[in-house]
Amino acid sequence: MSKISARVSGLSESVTLAIDAKAKQMMADGIDVVNFAAGEPDFDTPTQVKEAAKAALDSGKTKYVASGGLPQLKQAIIEKLQKDNKLEYKPGQILVSTGAKHSLFNTILTIVDRGDQVLIPAPFWVSYYDMVRAAEGVPVILPTTAESGFKVSPKQIEESITPRTVAIIINSPSNPTGAVYNEQELRAIAEVVLKHNLICISDEIYEKLMYGGTKHFSIASVSPEMKDHTIVINGFSKAFSMTGWRLGYAAGPAQIISEMNKLQSHSTSNATTFSQWGGVEALKSTDADVKKMRAAFDERRQALVTALRAIPEVQCNMPDGAFYAFPDFSAYHGRSFEGKPVANSMQLAEYILVNGRTSIVPGAAFGADNHQRFSYATSMEKINTGVQRIGEALSKLK
Repeated sequence: MSKISARVSGLSESVTLAIDAKAKQMMADGIDVVNFAAGEPDFDTPTQVKEAAKAALDSGKTKYVASGGLPQLKQAIIEKLQKDNKLEYKPGQILVSTGAKHSLFNTILTIVDRGDQVLIPAPFWVSYYDMVRAAEGVPVILPTTAESGFKVSPKQIEESITPRTVAIIINSPSNPTGAVYNEQELRAIAEVVLKHNLICISDEIYEKLMYGGTKHFSIASVSPEMKDHTIVINGFSKAFSMTGWRLGYAAGPAQIISEMNKLQSHSTSNATTFSQWGGVEALKSTDADVKKMRAAFDERRQALVTALRAIPEVQCNMPDGAFYAFPDFSAYHGRSFEGKPVANSMQLAEYILVNGRTSIVPGAAFGADNHQRFSYATSMEKINTGVQRIGEALSKLK
């Protein structure tokens, strides 16, 4: 007899990974599929980063290190935060983990008790919701619209706070919308956070992927007091194309980071040692590589949004960051193909995958059923082919 905890059985499978797996299975079966689903850069990891990890392996750096992270990597992270974000931290305020996702999970498990409420602006990255639920907390969703730039207002936050509210998650640049909060907007949100003594979990994993002159601003840099109320989450997967290296970090108040480290010591212990040596190099010598990737993403961003807007009845904001577009396809909900209805974003994404041989992620996974998420971390050729296929498939819905 199997026994599964309610904590786990109540969680949802990651829709992004499930869609990606289905698309890859179709490709393995010989079907030509254009994949807009995976949030993974299509560039290789910079050569010097791989060489640093190889050198670490060759020199025997294959043993355990401190659970909280390699001292050299912590120092590199401290220098990065000071240079890029004007934030001063000490080693005891940094925790290195096996990916930014792990850093987020550590944070939520450390600060959320049963029944505690966490505010999550929607559209949201798929795992926030279930991470809070895994901690036996209560996700409180704050819906936003394309008209608001997919950004939550201070008034909306204020009206959602109850005596059980402990935290808010801010993701800028955003997955799935590419929305970016500017300095003025984050300062206004910080006022509400401080007024109600909340913790802000600031997910900044896409900070180096910004376009059109948009600048990144960390909410932790608003003031020393706000810094003490913020856990900054970042990592190496997106900007440095190191998704498989599983390397991320959190920066925040020493007391919270210490407790997160304690939790991590009982789960994964340290992130992979030679990955951490690669991380040191990534923070030191990859500015030119990141610039090149960002320029390519910018070109693709503009091409994808232009192509999507050319599809009849599709609306799409121009994203300012990350590598996602989040168009509204709701005009096609309620139509059908060969008698089979397409009622929502899940059914539309499945229809497009099967009939348009193109993989996208339904907006329902992100708390926004009218939309679909497209990753433009793929080639211009695939962008053009995929959008053309989608347009043709949509034209067959009646």
